[in-house]
Amino acid sequence: MQPVILAGGTGSRLWPLSRELYPKQVINLTGDLSLLQNTVLRLSHLNDVLDPIIVVGEEHRFLTKTQLEDLNAFSQFQILLEPCGKNTAPAICGAAAFVAKKGRGQDILLVLPADHLIQKEAPFTQAVQQAAVLAEEGKIVTFGIVPDHPETGYGYIARGEGTQVESFVEKPDLATAEQYLASGRYFWNSGMFAFTAETMLAEMEIHAPVILEQMTNAVQQGAPDGVFFRFNAQNMGACPSDSIDYVVMEKTDKACVVEADIGWSDIGSWKALWEVAEKDDQGNVSFGDVVLEDVKNSLVRAEHTLVATVGLEDTLVVETADAVLVAPMNRSQDVKKIVSRLKQEKRPEYHTHRTVYRPWGSYTTLELQPRFQIKRITVHPGARLSLQMHHHRHEHWVVVSGTAKIQNGEQSILLKENESTYIPSCTVHRLENPGVIPLELIEVQIGSYLGEDDIVRFDDEYGRVQQ
Repeated sequence: MQPVILAGGTGSRLWPLSRELYPKQVINLTGDLSLLQNTVLRLSHLNDVLDPIIVVGEEHRFLTKTQLEDLNAFSQFQILLEPCGKNTAPAICGAAAFVAKKGRGQDILLVLPADHLIQKEAPFTQAVQQAAVLAEEGKIVTFGIVPDHPETGYGYIARGEGTQVESFVEKPDLATAEQYLASGRYFWNSGMFAFTAETMLAEMEIHAPVILEQMTNAVQQGAPDGVFFRFNAQNMGACPSDSIDYVVMEKTDKACVVEADIGWSDIGSWKALWEVAEKDDQGNVSFGDVVLEDVKNSLVRAEHTLVATVGLEDTLVVETADAVLVAPMNRSQDVKKIVSRLKQEKRPEYHTHRTVYRPWGSYTTLELQPRFQIKRITVHPGARLSLQMHHHRHEHWVVVSGTAKIQNGEQSILLKENESTYIPSCTVHRLENPGVIPLELIEVQIGSYLGEDDIVRFDDEYGRVQQ
């Protein structure tokens, strides 16, 4: 069995914690591990499972790689990089074509979203085993979640004779959802699948030939880069954007459903997280430095500062370094509307946090004004930034802890704690951590333009394109 983990998407309903550059699958929402890490760890408990394939967007590749390496659940893994987001059908087709290219068309692909919660491990394993048997028979299996309440936020699967899928239905209203629950024939559509690579590719040829052609070419013309494999950008860019449900599952006669009572949630909103999280005696879910006074059935999360609440009920409050969200719990699905407005207004809060993760470490914006910016930079032991230059800004670096090896023009210097250097604009420079502990430094930028796109890269060991 070949696991394929779909790790695209941003989880906009979990803003302000989830951002485009730091999506929900890499966040620790339910414990000490991220949703992605828990998904990978779950696979390690299955029998006869190959090292996983993860499909992810180009900008999340290093964050994904780091989380997988930290987990150390598999000796190897493959990360397929999407140059652009095109929904689940191209992602799944590309993964199937990638496996088939290796001469493994008979492999069973177990397709799992990276951002789902599954609380019942044994029933999950049993459901996967049932799905594998059907997949070997040439079926395309979907996992139908046994509903425990009339949910209007999920699509449903209607089961026909045996394991056959009768139909897929869109998100219902409450009255219809209650009828579905009472009938016992309807399941929540989990977005998890099992099939052989050649079965899926054959069905794509019938129902979505353009996607099949473009993604097959995207694999044929793609380029390996260590654990990464890049789909060809031109082919994937020409590929239609569609869900696998729409282009295949709703049309194929090979669709089957396996009943799965596995403690599942897609954690698609703050309310969904509140429903599955551990609560206090008043029904509250809290995280971080939180003080609650006469608060009931609420979710309060503090990331960076004290959050105190009084007299709230059925309310969510989420604080990050640069944003605070307050909303009635029953309006949690509408958080995506805030994200859409931020994007329309070109505000950075929809895209990134003040802390931005890079393959070499991270930087945190401490202060940003029209002509200066202050950052805290953390560089992993043994890592180094690209050899670069800026046209419009000067930089002052002060080492707070660790050791910095710096190329500043023609000069190479070694700085320790409480030592500093100045880098004028148009000077080629590089920062490296030669030590065994993280390097922490403060960077003060001064200039007429301070955008991240004012970077001219001359050399970069991480393969990042010139900005």
